[in-house]
Amino acid sequence: MYSNHWGGALEIATTTGGESTTDDDNRSRNFDLDRASVNQLQRYDNYDRSTQSSRNLDETQQSWLLGPPEKKKKKYVDLGCIICSRKALKYTLIGIIVAFAVIALPTIVVKVWPKHKSQPSLPDNYTFALHKVLMFFDAQKSGKLPKTNGIPWRGDSGLQDGSKLTDVKGGLVGGYYDAGDNIKFHYPMSFAMTMLSWSVIEYEHKYRALGEYEHITDIIKWGTDYLLRTFNSSATKIDKVYSQVILLSLNIKFC
Repeated sequence: MYSNHWGGALEIATTTGGESTTDDDNRSRNFDLDRASVNQLQRYDNYDRSTQSSRNLDETQQSWLLGPPEKKKKKYVDLGCIICSRKALKYTLIGIIVAFAVIALPTIVVKVWPKHKSQPSLPDNYTFALHKVLMFFDAQKSGKLPKTNGIPWRGDSGLQDGSKLTDVKGGLVGGYYDAGDNIKFHYPMSFAMTMLSWSVIEYEHKYRALGEYEHITDIIKWGTDYLLRTFNSSATKIDKVYSQVILLSLNIKFC
């Protein structure tokens, strides 16, 4: 068996009589059919090629006539001092609105929302007593009193205390009187300043809550500044400390 160039099988067989003639006729008919099929396929193939070539030619002609395709232009917005794209402006405005909603809006709500103010509580007995104790120190001040002393009927006093002393600078003006007899005892005064200072160290928050922190620190400073004048702090050796100031004309008896 052999194969022909049309793809069909080619058989060579030897027969006798009428069978040989019939086989030859069949082979001839099949050969004609195969040739017709091949011609039909060739026509279809040529048609497809011509159609594709025509389509390619049309696209080439269109590109020559119309030129390259136009790119989509960006849209811009003129704000006067700056020109920006519409897309960027859109995102910027959205960001500002979101930031306002997240940050500014809650702040405005908190500020505007009505608040219930609690009524201040009345001072208890200990608070009342503390105010009176500190007022006592204001009343017992000696020297040139400040305008904010808080005791309107008290005036300056003891401005000549220690004025004749040469070993202390500025004399012994200031401090606190022990009582109503115009005597300044320095040891009791130093003890009082120590206790007041200690109370501020321990209970500063209480003084601040009562509004007396600035007041008591002023009282302590007034006393300690005076105590520093009772000796020569600039001397290399301190051998003298004044412990009492009294007016000699007073008729005072000590028990």
